[in-house]
Amino acid sequence: MKKAWLIGLLLALSTSTMASRLSAIDSLMWKQPDSALVALMAFAASPEADSLDEPDGHLFQLLVSELLFKNDYGQSNRRELMDAVNYFDDHGNPFLSARAHYMNGVGYFEADSVVPACEEYLTALEIMEDSFKEKELKGHKAQFMSLIYNRLGELFSNQYMMRPSIDCLEKALFFCKIEPTSPKGVANIIFQTGKQYDMLREHEKANAYYDLALRLVPDNESSLRRTIIRGKALCDYNLGKGIDLFLSVTRPILASAETEEEQMIDLLRIGGVFSEERMYDSAMVYLEPVYEKGNDLEAKIIAAEYLRVIYDHLGEKEKKDECVLFLAERKKMGGDDKALVSQVEDTFKGYLNRKQERQLAKERQKAVRKTSLIVVVAVLAVASVVVAIARRVHRAQRSALSGRLKQSNRKLRELEDRIERQETSAKAEPVASFTEEPVCRLIMERVNDGQFKSNVGYSQYAGYALDKQQLLALRLAADRHYGQFTYRLKQAYPDMTKSDVDYCCLYLLGLTDADVAALMQRAYNTVVERKGKLRRILGVENDLSTALRGLADGFLSD
Repeated sequence: MKKAWLIGLLLALSTSTMASRLSAIDSLMWKQPDSALVALMAFAASPEADSLDEPDGHLFQLLVSELLFKNDYGQSNRRELMDAVNYFDDHGNPFLSARAHYMNGVGYFEADSVVPACEEYLTALEIMEDSFKEKELKGHKAQFMSLIYNRLGELFSNQYMMRPSIDCLEKALFFCKIEPTSPKGVANIIFQTGKQYDMLREHEKANAYYDLALRLVPDNESSLRRTIIRGKALCDYNLGKGIDLFLSVTRPILASAETEEEQMIDLLRIGGVFSEERMYDSAMVYLEPVYEKGNDLEAKIIAAEYLRVIYDHLGEKEKKDECVLFLAERKKMGGDDKALVSQVEDTFKGYLNRKQERQLAKERQKAVRKTSLIVVVAVLAVASVVVAIARRVHRAQRSALSGRLKQSNRKLRELEDRIERQETSAKAEPVASFTEEPVCRLIMERVNDGQFKSNVGYSQYAGYALDKQQLLALRLAADRHYGQFTYRLKQAYPDMTKSDVDYCCLYLLGLTDADVAALMQRAYNTVVERKGKLRRILGVENDLSTALRGLADGFLSD
């Protein structure tokens, strides 16, 4: 007996130690991600890492993805991270759930899946906004909010959506001032905001942001300071301050460039200004290396545009035709770019609409509470008057009132008996099949009305989403028609979560992945990953809906 008690205590202490180690690595990550990565690698190589329980196992995978990203490594644990997303969604830890969605978005972005990445960033944002009041967004939570908004600002900037980018960067700056993400985090956000105004050709605003960012980065050896100086020099030129000032600033920076990428940026900018000044011979010296040797496609396109005009002016037809061909091939891809921008815009608009609806709902609740308070005060006042009057009423009047009350109680009992008989009658008329259940008919009507598409962001179908009561009704319907289907499914496959069972009920109806994504308000890729997980748990390789119907029929016949 004593030995068993001692073993239990040791196991509890071991679990506590593992959890505290992961918590310590998590805390370290927000300030020293390189040191945290070393600590996590040491933990991964230790015996404790082989005996993590389910919550700590998912936290471990989340930390792996975060620390790989913060140390400039590619995401290598996609499947495990997807499982962590589902786990934290199902187990009610909003901060970890938001972080998992954010890192899932990073994974999509690294794979050039821009729309799913945007959806995941916005999902992370919605979870934080719904779960925490603004005064609670401090410390790590404030840092995280800044990271989300910064990432969205970068994504929108890449799609030339400068106004949404500015909005996100301003919010990122707000949270970064509460809890800085890095020593130069505030300066970088201010510089990126100025860059958006530059892209909008609002050069005076851009210049003001560049000046402010420079004051915050006094270190002359900083790569961020060199980047800001580059932006300000071109901005000054666009404000009419002349090529001499521009060259006096950018040529020394070109000479001190530390990477090929920095060098190509400087060559392109100097060549572009020479081209604008029609100093074509000088322009070619700077632009041709970018076009011929550069690795950045966008920079090569800009260089090719300049060179096409230059070669045409100089009569070098062969070189001009080469640039024209290169630009024409790129233009064929322009349609895809426009479609992508449209999807990103729609995704962001969907988020803004949902946020506005939530704010209106909060305002309505506030108004209801205020009205309720007024009503309560009025009722109390009236009640006090009624009590005062009632005390003066004769005993005979109270007796008559008592008789009327008895009569009302009798009528109330009769009404309750009638309702009970109606409910008994309704229970005696079961629905013939699972698909004819009211909730199943409701779901199929939404599917038929929505005509859901896999390439459309789930937020566009928010009006078709199933709520918790409807999912509960679906589980009860499956239990009625297939011999306690959900209970026996959990018994047979303990690895299934409550959310997994909901997905199984939807696939039992024969829905497609696009239908499930719209109804559950999840990204299409996330639903596909969830479907793969269910097939692994069930051990099936064929169609999931067919496999589930086979299981359901088996439960019914047992």
